[in-house]
Amino acid sequence: MLQQTQVNTVVDYYHRFINAFPQIENLAQADSQSVLKLWEGLGYYSRARNLHRAAGLVVTEYGGRIPDDIERLKKLPGIGDYIAAAVLSIAFGKPYAVVDGNVKRVLSRLLLIDAPVNHTSAYEAFKSAAEELLERHRPGSYNQALMEIGALICAPRQPKCRQCPLRGNCRAFNNAMTDDYPKRMAKRPVPLRPMVAGVVFKNDRVLITRRQPEGLLGGLWEFPGGEIQTGESAPAACRRLMQRTVALDTASGRHLTRVRHAYTHFKITLDVYCCQWVSGRVRRNGPVDHRWVKLTELDRFPFPKAQHKFIPLLLAQKLQFK
Repeated sequence: MLQQTQVNTVVDYYHRFINAFPQIENLAQADSQSVLKLWEGLGYYSRARNLHRAAGLVVTEYGGRIPDDIERLKKLPGIGDYIAAAVLSIAFGKPYAVVDGNVKRVLSRLLLIDAPVNHTSAYEAFKSAAEELLERHRPGSYNQALMEIGALICAPRQPKCRQCPLRGNCRAFNNAMTDDYPKRMAKRPVPLRPMVAGVVFKNDRVLITRRQPEGLLGGLWEFPGGEIQTGESAPAACRRLMQRTVALDTASGRHLTRVRHAYTHFKITLDVYCCQWVSGRVRRNGPVDHRWVKLTELDRFPFPKAQHKFIPLLLAQKLQFK
């Protein structure tokens, strides 16, 4: 859960997850929708899917015991070098060095490593440095300490160098170059995608669809929609997408709201329209499932965060859309 995510964001999720799945067997036997619902709002949903699949494999292939060697561990879904090193060093005391964003920032300043921390080509340079410095008698404690220094002291901006236990050996600090490290490659501009979603009403129910199990937001439910084409108006896009994705003829109602949301590699503006079903029976083109549900039933389904931004508004005004 913690990869690219702050501790204070994860704590409540962690407690809910452990309460729901106290043993790995509980997680392995759980329905995937239950897992996604507990993860809802945290993002990076592929991690939830991989964790669920990995739990199943640990139970069926390894008798419920997590493998303690790197080759078998990395065969589990979602486990790469970072997770494998963290698990093996912290849980099993094995000498593997963890390399995450916090560790790279500390090493960059400590050793004046010029390789850019945000480019994959630099990974081996940081991995080599981390392995060389690793305390092999207490690798778990060492890895956790280095990650904590990066998270709490060696911050990206205004690091607390006077509190750092490594300052005596830190080349950046001793050469007044802390602000020059870590080195980063300039990021490309983040693309903005105009999107539209239609809340299709049929009597007292609305249509929701479930995304493909893999890929972005895999397995989550949503109000159908998609990307607005160049030169296309949002209402026209909404009618087109209702036809294309669920084969329904709809009459666009009023514009409910516009949502702005950022993903890892792009941003969206999402125009939301309340639509009235006119004719047709749902035939899915893209979604793998659909439901006609009452507004009061929406909280039973896992939705992406972007859609959660307008669902409260929809619920608050439900009497106007019957």
